[in-house]
This record gives sequence, C-alpha cells and structure tokens, in this order.
Amino acid sequence: MNSIRSHLLIWQIGALLLTGILVSLVTYALAWNAFNRVRNDGLEQIAWSVVRHGTENADGSDADDDKGRFVSQIWGEDGSLSYSSRDDVGPPLQTVGQHEVIWEGQEWHVFTLKDVNLFIQVANTTAARNALFWRFASWFIVPLLLLAGLLGSLIWMAVGRALAPLEEVRREIGSRDVASLHAVDTSGLPDEIAPVVTTLNELLARLDNALNMQRRFVADAAHELRTPLTAVRLHAQLARGLDEPAARQAALDQLLLGADRAARLVEQLLLMARLAPEARLGEAQAVRLDKLAQAAVGEFSAQAEARGIDLGAGDCEPLVIRGYADSVRALLGNLIDNALRYTPAGGQVDVEVREIDGQALISVSDNGPGIPVEERERVFERFHRLAPADVPGSGLGLAIVREAAEQNGGRVVLDEAPGGGLLARVFLPVEGGIRSRG
Repeated sequence: MNSIRSHLLIWQIGALLLTGILVSLVTYALAWNAFNRVRNDGLEQIAWSVVRHGTENADGSDADDDKGRFVSQIWGEDGSLSYSSRDDVGPPLQTVGQHEVIWEGQEWHVFTLKDVNLFIQVANTTAARNALFWRFASWFIVPLLLLAGLLGSLIWMAVGRALAPLEEVRREIGSRDVASLHAVDTSGLPDEIAPVVTTLNELLARLDNALNMQRRFVADAAHELRTPLTAVRLHAQLARGLDEPAARQAALDQLLLGADRAARLVEQLLLMARLAPEARLGEAQAVRLDKLAQAAVGEFSAQAEARGIDLGAGDCEPLVIRGYADSVRALLGNLIDNALRYTPAGGQVDVEVREIDGQALISVSDNGPGIPVEERERVFERFHRLAPADVPGSGLGLAIVREAAEQNGGRVVLDEAPGGGLLARVFLPVEGGIRSRG
C-alpha cells in the first residue's frame, strides 16, 4: 500500500526494532562477559576456601546453583588425585590459573591453585553457566518487550498527529465544488504542508478564473448569437410571406447575410476556445513567419480584390520562431481580415515580417479610419466593437490576435499608421535569434 503513514510506521518501528536488537546483542555480550568474570572469580574464591577450610567446604553455596555440574578437586604434587567432589573424577589437572577445557564432550571453566605441595582445582560447565545466566537474563526481555510496545504506540500516535493536517486539508478540499473554489486556509499548517497548500490555492484560483471566464464567454456567446439568429428567423418569415420576386430575393439575400454572420461568429468562438490558456497545445515547433505571412496574403487576395483594396506582402525576412503554427496563422488571418473590413475601397493593406532588437515583428498596416488612442486597449476585449452595425464582424478578431500572440510568448501593440489608419504590430521571440537560410 502506497501510504505515507505506512511508510513512516515501517521505517520508524523498523528502526526501533533494529536498534533494540543491536542494543540487546551488545547488552547480552557485555552481560555474558561480566557473568563469566563473576563466575570465574567464584571458582577462584571456592579454591581459596578449600585451602583455608579443607574439603568439607569445597561444595559452597554457589555449587548448589550448578545442580551437580560443579566439581572441586585436590591433586598431589605428583599428579595423583586425592579428592574429587564427583565420582567421575572431573577435568584433568591444569596448570595454575584460569582455563577453558573440553572434557566428556562438554566445555568446562577451570581454575587451578597451588598450595605448598597440593593443587586445588575447581570447575563447572559452560552449559550450567548458560542455564543459570538465562534464569536471570530472561527477565531483561520483559522490559525490552514492554519498552518496544510503548515506543511503538507512541510512534503510532505521533505519526497520526503529524499527518492530521493532511487529513484536514483533504476534508477541506473534498468539501469544495465549482461554486466554492476559495482558497484553503494555510494558518497553523506545518512548514512541510503549507507550500503544497499554497500551490494548490494558486491552482484553485486559476481554475476559478478559468471557470468564470468560461461562464462569461458562454453568456456573451449566447447573447451575440441571439442577434444574428433572430435576424435569420425574421428574414425567413419575411421571405415566406412575399410574393414579389424582387422583394423575396432581397429578403433571401439578407437571410444569407445573417446566416454568414452567425457562421462567422461560431467559427470565431471555436477558434477562441482553441486559443484559451487552459487548452492543450502540444509541443511548440519551428515556425517560418515569412512563409505564413505570404500564405495568409494569398488566402485573402481574392477578398481584397473584390473590395478594391491593394493587399500585398512587403518586406518579409526569413525568420523562425518556436511556437504554434495554427495560432500564428489565426493571428495573421484576423489581423488581415480586420484591416480589410475597415479599409475603404481603393485603400491599401501591407503585411511585413522583419527582425528588430532580437525579436520577430509582424506588422499589418492599413489606411482606414484607425482606432482612437483611448480605445486601443478596450478593443482587445471580447465582443467589443467600434464599427457601425453595417460593418460585419463578431468583435472577437483582436481578442483572438492577443490570445494567439501570448500563446507564442509575444505581445500586440496598436499604433497609428504613418499615412493614417491602423498599424498593428506583433512582437514574437525569434528562435535562437537566427534567421532561416531557406
């Protein structure tokens, strides 16, 4: 199970158990060595007791603990055994001092002492020592188990309390819906959780803003579509009731214009949705601005010719940006379309691409009426129009231009053209600051 609580408990309790085992091993080794030293000292004391009091005190109280595995011996200087507390004699005579010997398949601890012409030897088995040691050492296990249980419980409670803020944040987020995307309170949160919640609050704010924009966009779209659809309906009803061919044809022409306007608005709305900041764009690619500009001029050449407008591509330097070709194409199309709609017959629209101060500059200029300075920022708002009702348009063209420019890391600036009219300039970062060779 991929759980923070489980990982923390496994690591902490595992570390506790590992530490407990290591401490137990060290404690066992130290206690066993100390116990052996005490028992060896006991052998020496028994040997000296035999020297002082004779063989009647050879089996002291310590010997009772060994349950028959303790033996004391007295040897002559010639190596003959004159006394043994066991009928099966015991370990053979050793040199003076402490020894560990194997006798009858068992390990014995032996102490040998020389007194004048006698050797006093006292011994007991390692097995007897182990049995006696574990009679005492087993009581050390109980406190260790109790301590491990207590520390494990404390760790469990500590982990639970440490993760409580996460559970509180989870409940707080779980109570949110699209109507209440307000920020989660970060006061009192641990330092490790507060940055995550802060980032989450930023995401909630962006999501709330996107939803508000979507709701406003849908409301505006519904409002804007109502007008052309109502006009289509009225002209259709009018055409159905007319008997005169000329009047019916005029009504049908108006019906077609209304349908075209509705179709254009729907097309612009779909394009706007694709350029929204939250839309998935894929990976940016190398885009030749000069090629796109020349292609856009070619696409609108028939429309410009029909309106008697001189549309041409001026100085188009071979520049490459890293961006999204579709959005750049939409940017160019809306700038040219906007210029053609407002330029009178006999006017001129020029499109240029060049490098300036390390940036790519797309400029579209016309000699139409232009835009007043105080309105140049508002025209980027959706559905904001300055043209009279007889000039077709959706009010989305320049909003699409700004979205497309920002999507490619650029910006849009509106100025007055040198000969009067509007000069729209789009600044985009050049890929590597290098021009294309072909």
